[in-house]
Amino acid sequence: MKIFAIGRNYSDHAKELHNPLPSEPMFFMKPDTALLQNNNPFFYPDFSQEIHYETEIVVKINRVGKCIEQKFASRYYNEIGIGIDFTARDIQRRCQEKGHPWEIAKAFDNSAPISKFISKDKFADLGNLNFHLDINGTTVQKGNTGDMIFEIDKLIAYISKFFTFKIGDLIFTGTPAGVGPVKIGDNLQAYIENDLMLEFYVK
Repeated sequence: MKIFAIGRNYSDHAKELHNPLPSEPMFFMKPDTALLQNNNPFFYPDFSQEIHYETEIVVKINRVGKCIEQKFASRYYNEIGIGIDFTARDIQRRCQEKGHPWEIAKAFDNSAPISKFISKDKFADLGNLNFHLDINGTTVQKGNTGDMIFEIDKLIAYISKFFTFKIGDLIFTGTPAGVGPVKIGDNLQAYIENDLMLEFYVK
């Protein structure tokens, strides 16, 4: 099982981190050990002092596919969920300054809390889907999939040029503006529309 995570797919988020907008999808990968499931707590790692949340709609692949045309991409997933791309921002900055890869800032153990998955048919339009994150009862991040630079089907077509999709592969589709730090004791609640999909504590 592979986890693909899309970077800079919302223009406001790219601007808040002072990054240029991409001309084509950019992505990195996380190992399966990054998954944190069943609302289990996230234990703050001792190697970072600045763990940031990034809330994202997640797509689960349901068919094997390679070099998928965009017009057929919708056939390769039938469920979506929501997840958090935890980022060790202090480590990421140091890696970027040195021109080093920054997997250690993004792909560490339990860096990808993820909700249950629900049928995409529940939603009238995946291109107009609201989602948000509350921390300790206060909304800290809101997004709508209509603001994606590259829509879901485009992402599937692009990634499949380079990698064969297998059943169960996941795509974290990018985060909107509003990312920020978490601290020990925080309660995170992630919603798609008004449905609570994911809830866990930072310990």
